[in-house]
Amino acid sequence: MTPLAALLIERIREGGPISVAEYMAECLLHPAHGYYTTRDPFGAGGDFTTAPEISQMFGELFGLALAQAWLDQGAPSPFTLAELGPGRGTLMADVLRATRGVPGFHAAARVVLVEASPVLRARQRDRLAPHPVTWAETTDSLPDQPLFLIANEFFDALPIRQFLRDGVVWRERLVGLDKGHLAFGLSAPLPQVPDSPAFRDAPAGALVEVCPAATFALAPVRARIARFGGLAYIIDYGDWRSRGDTLQALRAHAFDDPLAHPGEADLTAHVDFEALAQGAGAGAYDTQGAVLARLGIAARADRLAQGLAGPARETHLAALRRLTHPQEMGSLFKVLALCRAGSPPPPGFDAA
Repeated sequence: MTPLAALLIERIREGGPISVAEYMAECLLHPAHGYYTTRDPFGAGGDFTTAPEISQMFGELFGLALAQAWLDQGAPSPFTLAELGPGRGTLMADVLRATRGVPGFHAAARVVLVEASPVLRARQRDRLAPHPVTWAETTDSLPDQPLFLIANEFFDALPIRQFLRDGVVWRERLVGLDKGHLAFGLSAPLPQVPDSPAFRDAPAGALVEVCPAATFALAPVRARIARFGGLAYIIDYGDWRSRGDTLQALRAHAFDDPLAHPGEADLTAHVDFEALAQGAGAGAYDTQGAVLARLGIAARADRLAQGLAGPARETHLAALRRLTHPQEMGSLFKVLALCRAGSPPPPGFDAA
């Protein structure tokens, strides 16, 4: 039993079952035992590897795409260059390296990282030095100015609520106790369910996930882009409409029971991109593989391959495949671009 499991069991004994969202929030961000607050989970020594850790090409291409959008929108100065959930700082480091040759871009950029983990903030500070960087706890704290933002595998880690259609009624999935151990259960019938497209025409037995935290996090981003201009790239795994149980745990690069090791395993769920796309402004949506192809990853990969041989070249080509092939990350991961209505098309979406 993990230390956090003991605390959760005691809490449930005293106050009753908790929602899946409450459980996820405690597992990931508990101040003393939370997964993200106590460790660096990335890379071979962690529990998972993200696209920026797989290849520099990912961050370079999205960085140049943000710079092109900045130029297309008149090169506003100053502007916020932001990342949500920046991990070790690898993605932002690649963005800054790729864009240093864009005239005026770095001089105008105010880099802001939205990060809650003190452990990861320290990694980011080291990785991005000596570039000036500020940190924000939430998107509410982003400056009131043009915003060019990237969020890679951020929304999948936000707490979700799960609802099951039981005949003609809906019940919420909860985390309670069974013989003293954490176990899933169901609430009493609910008088109403959240207003979400995923509930429409759901058949009996359907499980629907909603993520209120995603709507809350994205609202300030939308507001700044609508008022001041800019562009947001959201890259994550999921589908246009998420329906079904997608809650999963990763521990030491292997799947784990979500209730088995609270605080010591990463908890995620597929992103409902339809829900993220709701609201004012313009949006574009496609697979990661298709967007990277339009941004020129093949040409960039060829150029980098010219200086490689043997195992290094094989690793590089394997990274290209992993990022773009439909049977790997290419189709599972999607890209949603959000901009102000009437803005030029987001780079990566302006060609068939």
